[in-house]
Parts: sequence; structure tokens; C-alpha cells
Amino acid sequence: MGVLSGLEPEKVFYYFEEISGIPRGSYHEKAVSDYLVDFARKHGFDVYQDDLYNVIMWIPGSEGRTQEEPVILQGHMDMVCEKDAGVSIDMEKEGLTLAWEGDYVYAKGTTLGGDDGIALAYMLAIAEDEALSHPPLEYVITVCEEVGMEGAAGIDLSKLKGKCMLNLDSEEEGIFLSSCAGGITTRSILPVVWGKSPERIWYQLSVSGLLGGHSGCEIDKGRANAVRILGRVLYALSRQVGLCLYSMAGGKKDNAIPVEAQAVIGLQENELPEAECLIAQMERTLQEEYKKSDAGIRLEWKPWQVSGEKAGQSASRLVLDRESQAKVLTLLMALPDGVEGMSMSVPGLVETSLNLGIMELNQEHLLLQHAIRSSVATRKEEVVSRVESLVTMLGGRVEKKGDYPAWEYREESRIRPGMAALYEKMFGKKPLVQGIHAGLECGLLAGKIKGLDCISFGPDILDIHTTKERLSISSARRVYEFLTAFLAEQR
Repeated sequence: MGVLSGLEPEKVFYYFEEISGIPRGSYHEKAVSDYLVDFARKHGFDVYQDDLYNVIMWIPGSEGRTQEEPVILQGHMDMVCEKDAGVSIDMEKEGLTLAWEGDYVYAKGTTLGGDDGIALAYMLAIAEDEALSHPPLEYVITVCEEVGMEGAAGIDLSKLKGKCMLNLDSEEEGIFLSSCAGGITTRSILPVVWGKSPERIWYQLSVSGLLGGHSGCEIDKGRANAVRILGRVLYALSRQVGLCLYSMAGGKKDNAIPVEAQAVIGLQENELPEAECLIAQMERTLQEEYKKSDAGIRLEWKPWQVSGEKAGQSASRLVLDRESQAKVLTLLMALPDGVEGMSMSVPGLVETSLNLGIMELNQEHLLLQHAIRSSVATRKEEVVSRVESLVTMLGGRVEKKGDYPAWEYREESRIRPGMAALYEKMFGKKPLVQGIHAGLECGLLAGKIKGLDCISFGPDILDIHTTKERLSISSARRVYEFLTAFLAEQR
């Protein structure tokens, strides 16, 4: 008996648990891709797996409906892998530890992968249920959606016949998405030089207690970015004391707002009181600034030493030289981050943003990775140019990858009116039809199938891309009932 046994729809949660037992972080999807292929073959469905491990599956129409035009169901198999400090699970090799309480399914100490495991669970449950009425179905299940939609960019859809697609990669029930932002990932690489420091006492400065969240869906919430906060505090310290920068890191995914960042710095003993006072003052300032979004923000300041040394012992280490340190801190202070502009057409919709999601400092360079999004292609290009101009001025370079187009709103939709009417009939309220600032694969896939009509929807999933992620059981049931009812009516 599985942990989710007894939850309804039974087959949906059975397959959700099956999928959750397979490690499936981005770039590590082979095992789950093979699982999907094995499922298809066991049930006698035609299936195609490409070199990227994308999967296309063909499900025949139910009795009396085999000659109808196919409907495409689409989702992605990879997930964002985050875990709480102290959680020992290796998410590249081990499955999730699922649990449920009240109306929510969650994973203990890690992200849940409801984005987009629920799509796969829906698809497999539908494919297996011979009692359902539906037209022929074409499943498109991609890899690497969370790292720039690389699977959708590389997949060949020439064998598909469907002209309408239901993307099951949305996280708010009752909202039908009909457009989304385009995006690109930038990697800013700034070369650094190291030198031997004078004798210093070494301390670790950590930023923690932040909420984080999805860099598209939550970017408008004004939540603090741990990497930017760390850079701000270090810059302020450098203006008052003669710090030496030994190490620095923060963030793990460019599409997740960083919740933690750390640095190890060296100070002279007589500078410690001033540094401690400044850090305490800045913690109060930050808590006041972010009291509505990140009330628990903390700056932790503690002695740091390597094994064999005493805490507070003075030592010399390799640190960034004066010029490299100045460039690093200037870059962290000056790079844009967060919302850059709101839509002039859709009230309340973010048009353009960027998220500094990853910071790594090694012996050769500082790496800063951004997820940049915009529903206006020229604004996306403008933000990339701003990042590039600053980085190159300081002697670095910018690499770009994962460029994907916006999904533009389609004025005339064959499926949207019928879906909206059915939803209102089933649940007594009209769904909202709107755009989203987060990226969806619809834009890339629509570019591969001329005249493709798309809608994106899904059940309530809260706090995606964080360890607080949870899937509403009741919402998952309602959306599955809606999906199967729509397929039964779609003729």
C-alpha cells in the first residue's frame, strides 16, 4: 500500500506516487522517461523516445471515436530539486518521501514536483482507464522544462496530427492561461584574481529566513533575494571596514528566488565591533523593508575556521585581490533584479523581470546566473543588453542559453469558449482567462505546429519550487474530473 492509497482519483494518486519514487531533476530524466516508455509498451500504445529523452505517446480513441481529430495533452517530466538544510536525501539518486495531511500532499524536506508530476499522473490515469470516452490522444512529455525548456526546443512534433493542445502545467485552479512570457538564461562570468591576505580573523555571514518562490509566479510579490541581500551587506561592510573576501555562494536554480546565501570574510580584530554593529543594524533595516514579504529574514554572523584552528584565531588565506573584490561587489550591487516593468495591456501582469538565481565564486571567476522573462521580445533583449553592458565593462562576459519565445494570445480559439462554458457548468463559476509571467512550453510548441490552439490549466499547487510545495487533493480531483469531462465532450 502506498502512502497516497485511498486518495481520489485513485489512479491519479497511484501514478503520482509512482513518478515521485523516480529521481527526475532537470538533466536527470532518463529513468522517468524509460518508465513512461515501459508504461506505453505494456499497454500496447505507440511510443517514441528521442535522444533527449522526450517522450511522445499515442493513445487510441475510445470505442466509436477512433477517427476523430486527436487532442494533444502536454506536460514536462523534470522537476526543481530543492531540499531543506540537514535533509540527507540525494535527489539525483533517490525518490521523494511523500506524505499528506488534510487537503495537501507534500514531500518531507524537499520540493514535491507537483510541477509537473501531476500532468504525468493525469495522462497515465486517462490512458489506462478504458471506461473513459475520449478522442485519440497524443501525449507530449518533455525534459528540461525547468532549465530553459530545452526539451520543447529540441522535440520533433512532425508526426503529430492534433491541432489543439491542453498544457497541464499550471498551478492555480479556475484560471485558463492563454499567453505567457518568453525567456532566456544568462550566465555572467567575471574573472577574478586571488592573493594572500594579511592575518585576519574569519567570520561567516549568512542570509536566511526568506520565503523564495518561483521566479515567474512570485516575482511580483516583492520577496527578498538572498544573493542580492548578501551583496548589499558585503558592499556596506566594505565601505566601513577593510574586509577580505574568502568565499561566497548562494542560490541553486535560476528560476527560484534564492532563500539562502553565505560568505566568509576576514577582518582585523579592531574592526569586529563596527562590523557586528553594522550587520545588526542592517538586519533590522531589512526586516523593516521586507516585513510584508519576508518577515523572518535573518543575518547570521559567527566565527569561522577550518579544522584544527581555534575560533577567532588569526590566520592568512587566499582571498580576492582588492580590484577583483571591488568588481565583484559592484556587480552584485548594480545588476538589475526583480520586476522591470508591468504590462500596459493586462492590468496586474508583470511584463518584464529578471531573477538572480545562482551565485558561485571559484578560483577562476564569479558566476551569476539570471532567468530573464518578458512578454515583449524587445524588452527581453533590452534587459539582456543591460546585464551584458555592465558585466563586460567590468571585464567579464555573458553567455546566453535557453532562449524561448512568448506565447501570444490567440483572439480566436476553437476550444477556449467550450472549456470555459463546461467549467462554469460543472463548478458554478466562470474561470478566469489570463496570461502568466512564468514561461510555458506552449510558445515553443506552437511554433512547431501551424495553427495550434492551446490552453494551459491545472490544480492548485502552492509554493512551487520550494520545500513548502504542496498539492491540493480536492483540487487535483476536480481538475481531473473537468479534464475527462472535456475530453468526453470534445468532438
